Formats: sequence, structure tokens, C-alpha cells
Amino acid sequence: MKIKYLSIALLLGAMTTMNAQDGKSSNSNFGIKGGYNLAAVSYDGEGETGQRHGFHVGVYGESFISESFSIQPELMYSQQGYEIKDANGTFTQKLDYINLPVMLKAYPSKNVFLEAGPQIGLAVSHKEEYDGFISGSTTRDPNNFDWGMNFGGGFKTDSGISLGVRYHLGLGDLYDNDKAHNRVWQFSVGFDL
Repeated sequence: MKIKYLSIALLLGAMTTMNAQDGKSSNSNFGIKGGYNLAAVSYDGEGETGQRHGFHVGVYGESFISESFSIQPELMYSQQGYEIKDANGTFTQKLDYINLPVMLKAYPSKNVFLEAGPQIGLAVSHKEEYDGFISGSTTRDPNNFDWGMNFGGGFKTDSGISLGVRYHLGLGDLYDNDKAHNRVWQFSVGFDL
């Protein structure tokens, strides 16, 4: 009997939520986004490396769970990595990922949003280059799996164009023998389709 009442209460709650969302232009949307990356790596106790410039591009789906909150999963290609410069030359680690962030977005006002959520990533390519006195290329095997948390915010127009800034705080070890973690600033523009 309790299960019956609980089921009825959940059904009524879901219907009320759906009716409350009818005032919005849409309860969910799909779009594309892309932008500029500033990526680095943080070594425990030794600070951050220099930044690698890159880009990200992908798709997203945003579903409103209430008037002011939505969940936005994304599938993104992202150029990450880092640079280390010294008197002898420049060492560049190029890491490209397929990332899957799932963001909880809060809209404190109609067009401004704040977001946070987890992200997992799979490295699809990596290359290390050294440009200096003796130039060359070498391959070192970073871990293929990355995970962490994202934090950000932005502005979304009524027509579905969004401008956003996000920080990825990598929590997975980049290498087995070093405590290195990805750090990425992302500046993006998105378009609802």
C-alpha cells in the first residue's frame, strides 16, 4: 500500500514539474559548441607547467529539471597538454581527449548560468616534442583515462547562443610514476540547434 501511495505521489510530482516548465520556450535543447583551450599540468608540490594552446569542439544536450536548473551532458574533442621552456629549448606534451562532462547548470537569472559537474576523458592521441639544441620527437605513455571536476559560468541569449568559461580540475594521474594532473581553462561559444 505504501508503494502505491509513493508511486502516485511521484507521478503527481513529475506532472506538476512538467506543467511548471511549460512556461519555458523548451524543456530541452541540443546544440554544438567549441572554443579555445589553455591547458597545463599541475605537478604536486612543484606548481604548474606552461600552457598549451588548443581548441575544443563537440555537441551537448540540455534538459531542464526545473525552472532554474538543468543537466547538460556533452561529448567533446579537446586539445590538452603542456609546455616546459628552459634555456635549452621547449618541451611540448600534446594530449588530445574525447571528454564526457555532465554539468549541473543553475540559472540565477534568465540568461546567466553557473555550472559544475564531473568529467571523464579518454586520450585519443599523444605526442611529445622537444625543440631545442637537439630537436626531436619521443613518445612517453601517459594514462589513457582522465577524470576530474568542472566549474564554470556564462551567458545564454534567448535565441540559444551561449558564451561560457569553464575550468577543468583534473583528479586522475597523468603518468603512473608522477603526480601530474590536467588543468584546463576553456572559453567557448555554443549554439542551440
